[in-house]
Amino acid sequence: MREFRGRVAVITGAGSGIGRALALDLASRGSLLALSDVDDYGLGETVRQCTRIGAKTQGYHLDVADRAAVLAHADEVVAEFGRVELVINNAGVTATSSFTETDIADFDWVMNIDFGGVLNGTKAFLPHLIDSGDGYLVNISSLFGLFTVPRQTAYHAAKYAVRGFTESLRQELRIDGHPVGVSCVHPGGIKTNIVNNARHQSPEAGKAMSTSFDRIAGTSARVAAKTIIRGIQRDQARILIGPDAHALNALQALLGSRFAWFTEKVSRRTMY
Repeated sequence: MREFRGRVAVITGAGSGIGRALALDLASRGSLLALSDVDDYGLGETVRQCTRIGAKTQGYHLDVADRAAVLAHADEVVAEFGRVELVINNAGVTATSSFTETDIADFDWVMNIDFGGVLNGTKAFLPHLIDSGDGYLVNISSLFGLFTVPRQTAYHAAKYAVRGFTESLRQELRIDGHPVGVSCVHPGGIKTNIVNNARHQSPEAGKAMSTSFDRIAGTSARVAAKTIIRGIQRDQARILIGPDAHALNALQALLGSRFAWFTEKVSRRTMY
């Protein structure tokens, strides 16, 4: 997919962060937008900004963890726009605590949104992407879908699942000859509200995590969106975002199994 003018794009989690930045970027390129989020206020602001640019934009309240709602959403979007050519499963959350102290409901919350949202969105929209004759699917994983650190078991489980699912699906669609490109995105530290909106072990832990994240998040959502768009145009299987993502991915390849020792040592100094 080289050009985006006139393309119908579906973006989940469009109320803020990378989702909003993607919507604005695609709006400036002439795409038609079907945007969703559970945050009605944030979504409404994204819709207003895209509309001001001149893009046909429709907002939808959507919980991506609700499979029936996502399936119905796909039908609703096709009824409104007539087709779908680009789907970006972006909605995501996180919870930070040691696994022994994690409420299993928080674990399920992360899995149902971060992986379940990707699964539901892909299942709902893939037939329409195939029918378009030139579709593209983007699933957002994370740098934490490439390696692990402590106190992120739920997030790692979800983002590794997104990575495995997406990479397997890309192979499957290519072998079967379906006209759909697929990319898995691995952002590093992006300036978004994901940590501020996370579920934490305690208010103090949440404040410390937010402060630490703000210090290391060196890439803007706008730059992240442009990197994703460029990756789509190049049909990249894996899209890394940010200098930290590239550096740590390269270091992991260099160190092999010793990389786990490295992250454990760093984590002891910064998290404990």
